[in-house]
Amino acid sequence: MIKFSRWTAFGVSGATAAAAVTAAAVVLTAPGARTVQPRSNRTPAFQEALNDLVKTKAATAVLLRVRTAGGGEWSGAAGVSDVRTGRPADPAGYFRIGSVTKTFAATVLLQLVDEGRLRLDDPVAEHLPGVVPSGERITVRQVLQHTSLLRDYMSDPGWSTNRWRGAQRFRSYKPDRLLTQAFRTPAQNPPDVTWKYSNTNYVVVGKLIERLTGRPYREEVERRVLRPLRLTQTIVPGDRPGLPRPHAHGYALLPDGRTVDATRMNPSLDWAAGEMISTTRDLGRFLDGLLGGRLLSPATLAAMRDARPTDAGFAYGLGLQEYALPCGKLMIGHSGQLIGYTTYALRSDDGRQMNLSVNLGSSPPSVDKLYALAGKVFC
Repeated sequence: MIKFSRWTAFGVSGATAAAAVTAAAVVLTAPGARTVQPRSNRTPAFQEALNDLVKTKAATAVLLRVRTAGGGEWSGAAGVSDVRTGRPADPAGYFRIGSVTKTFAATVLLQLVDEGRLRLDDPVAEHLPGVVPSGERITVRQVLQHTSLLRDYMSDPGWSTNRWRGAQRFRSYKPDRLLTQAFRTPAQNPPDVTWKYSNTNYVVVGKLIERLTGRPYREEVERRVLRPLRLTQTIVPGDRPGLPRPHAHGYALLPDGRTVDATRMNPSLDWAAGEMISTTRDLGRFLDGLLGGRLLSPATLAAMRDARPTDAGFAYGLGLQEYALPCGKLMIGHSGQLIGYTTYALRSDDGRQMNLSVNLGSSPPSVDKLYALAGKVFC
C-alpha cells in the first residue's frame, strides 16, 4: 500500500541528470498499457521495454514516441496515470519537460544572434550591465554552453525542496530573485573545472531575451518557436501550477518512505531553465524543426551543435546535448528532470527520434536500460 504525504510536491533540480529518488519498497497498481500508430516492425520490443520499466518499479508511467529507420513511427505507454485509480497512462499525455526548456530558450536567443541583435562572443555585461558578477568577462556563448562557471541557485539547501513544503509549492519567484540567490555568495570552482551545468545560465538567457526584445521570454518562445512549428501541445506555464489533461501524475519518495504526488507546483522557480510542459508528439516536431534548419541559419545551427566534452555522460553545445551510443550513432537533443518527471528528447541526423517521458518510480531506471532502449531506435 502506498503511504501518501499530505504535501503535494517534492522537488529535484531540473539540472539533475540522474533521478534523485530515495529507493524504497512501494506497491503500485498493476500497469496498464496503450499504444497508437503501430507503424514500426519493432513495436513489440518497444512495448516490452516500457512494460519492463514499470514492472521493475523504475516508473509509475512511461510514454514513448519513436521514429525508426525508414520513417516508421510508434507511440505507446505503460503504467498508470494515477496510482490511486489505476487509470492507464495515455501516450498522448502532457508532462513537465524540465531542462529540455533550455533548448527552446537557447533557440530564441540564437535567433536574436541571427538578427544581429547580439553576438555569441559579446560579454554578457554589454547587454545586462551590472546583473552578472564578472559579466564583462563572461560571454553569451559561455552562458549557453555552461562554461561560464556561474553558481547554480538550485544548489542551495532548501531551494529544490521548496516544491513540497506546504504552501511553498505555490510560491511565485521572479527571475531577479533567482539571480540574487545565485550571486549572494561567490562561486567556488576548482581551478581545473572548465564546464559546470548551472540553471543560473538559463535564467541569464531568459533575461537576455527580455532585454533585447522588450517582451517576456514566454511570448518570444511562443511567437518564434511554438506558433511557427504548430506546437499546440507545448506550454510555457509561468505561475500556473497544473498540467492540461490528459497527464500522468508525477511521484517521488521521501526518505521516510512517504510517497508524494509532485504534479501540481508553481514552476516559476525553474523559469527559462526548466518550466515548460509538452508531449512526445510536440517534442518530436520541435527537434525536426530545429535540427532540420527551420528555425536558425546554417551557421548558427552549426554553432549550436558544436558540442564540447563534459564529465556528465554527454557533450554539450549551445543548449543541446550530444550522446554517443555504443553502436557509434549520435543522439542530439536534451534531457530534463523536474519533480517526478524525467524527459529525453533526442534525434539523429538521419531523422530517427526517441521522445521519452518517465514518471519516476521507487527504483530509478538504470543507464544500461535507457541506452538499450535508445539502441532499439537509433542502431
